[in-house]
Formats: sequence, structure tokens, C-alpha cells
Amino acid sequence: MSSWIHEHRFPDTTALARALAGEIKVDLEEAIAARGSASLVVSGGRTPVRLFEHLRDERIDWGKVWITLADERWVDTASEASNERLVRQHLLVGPAAAAHFVGLKNPAPTPEAGAQWASRALTRVPRPYDLVLLGMGEDGHTASLFPSSLALAKGLDLTAAPGCLAVNALQAPHARITLNLRALLDSRRIVIHFEGTVKWQVYQKARLPGSTAELPIRSVLHQKEVPVDVFWAP
Repeated sequence: MSSWIHEHRFPDTTALARALAGEIKVDLEEAIAARGSASLVVSGGRTPVRLFEHLRDERIDWGKVWITLADERWVDTASEASNERLVRQHLLVGPAAAAHFVGLKNPAPTPEAGAQWASRALTRVPRPYDLVLLGMGEDGHTASLFPSSLALAKGLDLTAAPGCLAVNALQAPHARITLNLRALLDSRRIVIHFEGTVKWQVYQKARLPGSTAELPIRSVLHQKEVPVDVFWAP
């Protein structure tokens, strides 16, 4: 086991959410104390909802926190499929509503043009990001870096500038915008949060050497630039 990756296993998802919310609070407070602001990149989907509902209740100087997304579906922000909608419903509530949120969906006519727009918008968010919170799918994808995507090689290219790209994954609904790997690694800490025994098995496979095209999460787990914490519950 690499010392670069620290695993945190919990008996249930509630215990995980409470512990991770506390960890994120500490990271954000330390960033504010050191640099006057803090930046947090979050992921969508069902997994982080419980975490968001604990995190929003933490006493943080939210007005000094910038929040953005690791990826977004190219849908209206009022759509139930929108990650921005999820974050606004479950995280940007109460005191946490004072945080500065920068979404990835924008008025551009296509995801490709939207990716350029989003890359420019993200220049407002302090970098390196203080914490990037990623999920992982049962197919080994993270953010919207999918095994089947024609954009995967471009998304994983570490010579690219940090930014966003459009994704049309064959097995995923909706076109998407995602941060590329270079942007995800422009951070001080990465947390990978996933739940369930099936995903634990995928994670164990991804820890082994192999193709990032097969399991894109390997690109995060096997890099040596940014420390990674894995938070898991059955």
C-alpha cells in the first residue's frame, strides 16, 4: 500500500459523512487562515448527498469559500440530472449559501464551446484547489472521464493546460463537461469518496498496475503529485 494513499473505512455511510465533513471543514478553515480564501471542487451523483447535508451545517466562514464542480451534465441547471441543482439543493443551504459557487453549465450553444467558457469561468476559483472531492463509478470512471469516451486520452493528457473538456461517453446519459486530469491535480489534496462492496472491488483492481483507459480512476490513484485519501463505507 502506497503511503501516498490513505484509506479511511467506516461501518456505515452516516459515520463516513460525518467524518468527511469534519475533515473538509478543517481543510477549508486552514486555507482561509493561511491564504484568506478556500476552494472546494465537488462531484455530483447520489453518493455525496448525505455528506453535503452534514457539511452545510459546519461552522465555516462560508463567504470566503469558493465551490465548483468536477463535472457537469450538459442539461439545464433546473433539470434533475444537473449536478449544480444537486449542490444548490443539498450543500448551498443556510450559512453555506454564502459560498461563491461557479457552475460549469453555461449559455454556450454546444458542450465544446461550453467547455471553453467553463475553463474561463474557473479562473475565478483560487488554485491550487484546496480539496478536490471525487467519486468513482462501477466502471472505474471519475469526474466524467469514462472508459468508453473518445475524449478520454485528451482528458488524461498531463501536458494539457488545466481546464475543461466536452465528453460524449457512449454508456453515460447526456453530453458532459469535465475538468481534465491536469485540473484535478492542480490541488493540494484529493479525496475519493465511494460506497458499497462492488465499488470497493473496483477500487482494489484499480490499485493494481494497469491501463488508465480501462479504469480511468487509476490516473488519480497512481499519480505522485497530490496526496489522496479514500473514504469508503459498505
